[in-house]
Amino acid sequence: MNVDIDCLVVGAGVVGLAVAREMAQAGHEVLVIEAGEAIGIGTSSRNSEVIHAGIYYPPGSLKARLCVEGRHALYAYCESHGVSTRKTGKLIVANTDAQVHQLNQLLQRGLENGVDDLRMLNRDEAMALEPALACIAALYSPSTGIVDSHALMLALQGDAEAAGTSVAFHTPLLGAKVTAEGFLLDIGGESPMQLTCSKLINAAGLHAPALARSIEGLAPEKIPRPYLCKGSYFSVAKRVPFTHLIYPAPSADGLGVHMTVDLGGQARFGPDTEWVESEDYQVDPARADGFYSAIRSYWPDLPDDSLQPGYSGIRPKISAPGEPAKDFMISSQCAHGIPGLINLFGIESPGLTSCLAIARHVRNLFEV
Repeated sequence: MNVDIDCLVVGAGVVGLAVAREMAQAGHEVLVIEAGEAIGIGTSSRNSEVIHAGIYYPPGSLKARLCVEGRHALYAYCESHGVSTRKTGKLIVANTDAQVHQLNQLLQRGLENGVDDLRMLNRDEAMALEPALACIAALYSPSTGIVDSHALMLALQGDAEAAGTSVAFHTPLLGAKVTAEGFLLDIGGESPMQLTCSKLINAAGLHAPALARSIEGLAPEKIPRPYLCKGSYFSVAKRVPFTHLIYPAPSADGLGVHMTVDLGGQARFGPDTEWVESEDYQVDPARADGFYSAIRSYWPDLPDDSLQPGYSGIRPKISAPGEPAKDFMISSQCAHGIPGLINLFGIESPGLTSCLAIARHVRNLFEV
């Protein structure tokens, strides 16, 4: 087959870089193209940087399987590559009987998913871990942690490049056409060109559905409708009295306004839920009004006027507002009929945790 490049990956976020590394280490010639100016400037750098245990996701789903597999792989990878992580542990708190029932369901779901270290705590047990916490019960996940996401992406990029991958920035994919040999690609940027490849992996995050629509020969009904769910984060100037991550019981749209810390010890609260029509990462200070009541459900001593705008991110959802979150959609030839094409849709949380497992799954799909 006469093509310019064996495998082209679109998107240099954490998943795209992990996929490029996996494919290159499996012996493929890989080129990563990124429309932006650097790695991980989208969803990959605008999240809570949490390594999830695998509690929330329906048993048997890709999210459940790849999160649990990915967590084990990610901790091991970070240790071997000098990427900072910390197993902070997490408390998911309940303040009503209905929420206690919800936590018991999460416990059972987590056990079914292979998360074997979960434990239900009563009020006294939870407060023994976190005296400033307000709750009537909590689900304790000791294997939840945090990661330096930028250092992780640098490590993945380094591994990929060491295996022969090239990464090109300011290089958008404008369109593609399915051919007998693979794909004819229209590449934009300062030096527009056409390239051919035999394998095309769409890891464009928020832009993956739009990019898929630009592939001539891919049936439109094989592309999900995208929805943009913005989440804002706020910080506090004072040091918070918690050492674990603190999460409320989850809602239909997400995991609620939770408290996480970065590796420097700075606390952040969020994300909230705001359905938007376009990318806008400005944080409206007025949204803090809704944060106070959410945070005080588990930290009643949050001082007045203490929240400061931090940053925001946008979840690349493929479920509409009010619908249950859909599973990862990793669409290969068996789904759309086109050899060599894999589209990754709806890679929201736990995409960061799952990145190495997603990459292995993509490689395996090419080997079927």
